[in-house]
Amino acid sequence: MDITYLGHSSFKLRGKAATVVTDPYGSNIGLTFPKHVEADIVTVSHQHEDHNALRLVEGNPFIVTGPGEYEIKGVGVVGLGVYHDDQKGAKRGKNTIYRIEIDGLSVVHLGDLGHELTAADVDSLDGVDILLVPVGGVYTIDASVAAKIVGEIEPTIVIPMHYNRPGLDQKMFAELSGVDAFLKEMGKTEVSPQPKFSVTRDKLPEEMQVVVLQ
Repeated sequence: MDITYLGHSSFKLRGKAATVVTDPYGSNIGLTFPKHVEADIVTVSHQHEDHNALRLVEGNPFIVTGPGEYEIKGVGVVGLGVYHDDQKGAKRGKNTIYRIEIDGLSVVHLGDLGHELTAADVDSLDGVDILLVPVGGVYTIDASVAAKIVGEIEPTIVIPMHYNRPGLDQKMFAELSGVDAFLKEMGKTEVSPQPKFSVTRDKLPEEMQVVVLQ
């Protein structure tokens, strides 16, 4: 499976039989969503414009927008209902965590998670291979909480998302921390960004690896 970072909280997971795109975003955030991105499945963690720009994904994909269990083209998707803030949704509403089973790998996208996970949440995320975790703070969990959640879930590969970076509208996202704060929390300050990450079940590393995608 190939993982490409499209920016913000959006990734393209290209498996052998299907392609999944997570949280496509509109141009209101400053970044421009890449052209000609096709998918068989699109997951939307919550209905904010920087996560639900479905019109920008080509290929007539199957859309998943909330909790439930789905199977499309051999890809399993399970949505877990959580919140976009630490006040049970009172400030920013609900959020969905997606567990995506593709090519024999279990990928979890936390969306705009805004709080620590309960013990039950952690139990339901047992056996995760790849964790896509927001780390910028303000609208989501921050770097320290993200590192704590990584320690609870114990994935094999961790890929940070939703952090401040060049191109983001600084009027909207200036308070977000960059990815360096998370790398420091994880003790992985030497990690260099790479354009794409490819992995198969039999090539998973023995020790936890933090991957930063360009």
